[in-house]
Amino acid sequence: MSISFPNESQNYRAARDALLQRELHLRREMESVAAELRALPPGGEVPEDYLFDCIGEDGAGATVPMSELFRGGDTLMLYHYMFPRHAQDSRPGPTSGVTAQLSLEEGPCPSCTALIDMWEGTIPHFEGLGGNLAVVAKAPIERVVAFARDKGWRHIRLLSAAHNSFRRDYGGDGPDGQPVPIMTVFKRWPDGAIRLHWASELIHAPSDPGQDPRHLGTVEPLWTLFDLAPGGRPRADEQIEYPCCRGPQETRPS
Repeated sequence: MSISFPNESQNYRAARDALLQRELHLRREMESVAAELRALPPGGEVPEDYLFDCIGEDGAGATVPMSELFRGGDTLMLYHYMFPRHAQDSRPGPTSGVTAQLSLEEGPCPSCTALIDMWEGTIPHFEGLGGNLAVVAKAPIERVVAFARDKGWRHIRLLSAAHNSFRRDYGGDGPDGQPVPIMTVFKRWPDGAIRLHWASELIHAPSDPGQDPRHLGTVEPLWTLFDLAPGGRPRADEQIEYPCCRGPQETRPS
């Protein structure tokens, strides 16, 4: 199959067709890796039915065991939110809302926050098609929910592991106590046991020069969009706020 666009040169078309072959190979390789991921043998059984802090339907603080986070299916995805952020992260925090009153080191990671922003609109579709994702912070649940309210998040399920060892056990907090933005995927097997199925361990692998870890690259549309741009990814990190636009908590004059 070959198409052409207005006023393109032969050199452009030849280079584009050659690149297309590499794109086809990449797609096949991605499908192969995904199939291999799905076929992993049973991982280790979780050592306990972790009890997470949450906010109940009545708006009050509550707890929920890990076993009850499975919503009728056999899969549970838990993203470890760096909230509090890494101690070496000096990017600015929120300038308004409840979280703006926190010290910088107590606040949320801008990169994790950007990722959750991207997922917020996806969650109704993801859950509607059978997906099951929640975000686990270390900060007190009231603090996390207050920030979510300022951000306008309505669909993301938020949990806190402030009172259990889940994040430490599954890599969300490193040996030095600093947070790690790892994704963990769990499966409940027919015998009722909950086992780890996959984790984004690529976060710990050395990255190639000029690249960030990209351990969740295929689910970060912000960066994969830039991959299609002539300039590629900007040499900059995500921010809580940008000069061009503020969060939903601010109303712009008409």
